[in-house]
Amino acid sequence: MSDPHRPGDTPPPDAPGAAPRAPERRTGANKMDDATLLAGLTPEQQATIQTMETFHWHLKFVRRPLFKIPIPVLFNRAGDRYVVVREDGTIDENPTLKLRD
Repeated sequence: MSDPHRPGDTPPPDAPGAAPRAPERRTGANKMDDATLLAGLTPEQQATIQTMETFHWHLKFVRRPLFKIPIPVLFNRAGDRYVVVREDGTIDENPTLKLRD
């Protein structure tokens, strides 16, 4: 019989009597409200985002690298194309940003 208090004696995760695995946290991420997404963006970025939203682009997320300006990412209505708004409010249609599937 295995003793769970001894590190080398733990049962495999799928064994009967093993502690249940933690649920996957990445599925169904909560949507952030617009005020939270826009916080910390430059006025130029905010103005560009507001203009783009009138053309049915939507702000999906803001990448916030440490010690750098936040990078807002907007997607078109179909969701198959994205752009990045630079610090000065200009639109980068060919960003080098890598997105996960």
